[in-house]
Amino acid sequence: MKKILVALSGGVDSTVAALLLKNAGYEVSGAYIRTWMNEEGSDLFADCPWKKEIEDARAAAAHLGIEFEVVNLIKDYRERVVKYLVEGYRNGITPNPDIMCNREMKFGVFLDYARREGFEGIATGHYCRRQENGDGSFDILEGVDKNKDQSYFLALVRQEQLRHALFPVGDLEKPRVREIAKEYGLPNAGKKDSQGICFLGKISINKFLDQYIENKGGPIVNTAGKVLGEHKGLHHFTIGQRKGIGVPSNTDHKNYVVIAKNYDLNELVVAFDGEEAQELYTRHARIRNLSFVNKSIEGEVSLLAKPRYRDPSQEIRFTGGAESTAEIEFKEPQRALARGQLLALYEGERLLGGGFYY
Repeated sequence: MKKILVALSGGVDSTVAALLLKNAGYEVSGAYIRTWMNEEGSDLFADCPWKKEIEDARAAAAHLGIEFEVVNLIKDYRERVVKYLVEGYRNGITPNPDIMCNREMKFGVFLDYARREGFEGIATGHYCRRQENGDGSFDILEGVDKNKDQSYFLALVRQEQLRHALFPVGDLEKPRVREIAKEYGLPNAGKKDSQGICFLGKISINKFLDQYIENKGGPIVNTAGKVLGEHKGLHHFTIGQRKGIGVPSNTDHKNYVVIAKNYDLNELVVAFDGEEAQELYTRHARIRNLSFVNKSIEGEVSLLAKPRYRDPSQEIRFTGGAESTAEIEFKEPQRALARGQLLALYEGERLLGGGFYY
């Protein structure tokens, strides 16, 4: 691949990615992926940062001397990511929009657009590495900077997508990326990293969901069925949540934690964190909708897995099942594995794929 379209977010990582490719002799262009627009008649999303991000991305491209465009994928994002997010919370699961955004948008719709426009591939600022194998296939490896490694978010990327993707900063640690940005005088060298769901800005997920899901209040109960308070809607809570439940701690200063959501009775079930919340911990899980980056895994095998993005790798026993399902046995008990979250599978540093808890 020589002609590359870089997904410029306006941040330092994607800008340095474009810089490194240009210095390496690639024919580089930049594009900002527009995924959101303010709802008509609502100022809730007035702080959505997309306008500033476009300005920053355009300034970075101008500094690098590369062509720049804004690619409008708002409709696709609404259908493939926002709908998945809302329906997930409505149905009682904990979705991960970043996972879906990568597979469906960056390495899906955006990659398709790039190839239609004559580019051979795309590049992003993800902290991970692409490895070409002797048989012509490709793997994803963890980034060199383990504090910034983002391979987890690429667990659903498919081989045909990876074949046309580059991750130029994956071999660098974040401080070095900042140094390179300063050395070349990039206009966003000191810009802070973005956090949270990309299109929400400073808006909380609960305020966003209130625009789409009707609040249906119900009781907050303990494991004995005693009513402790009232909730405004089960979609506002996740398994393992400690803060913002709405039930004060007791005289012993023990805090409550969410251990279950009973949709049949519209009850939020809580217990004191600690011994009373032991059912939050499990060594067994089932995953479905398995997707593999390269070759599929069959039978029973020992692997590593990351239950959540920031979690360290855990030793597991993987037993493949029918219809893209698997049984997982963790060596150590895991806390608060919520339906809909993704389990990423690894062999050492190599990302194998992933599936969703159910």
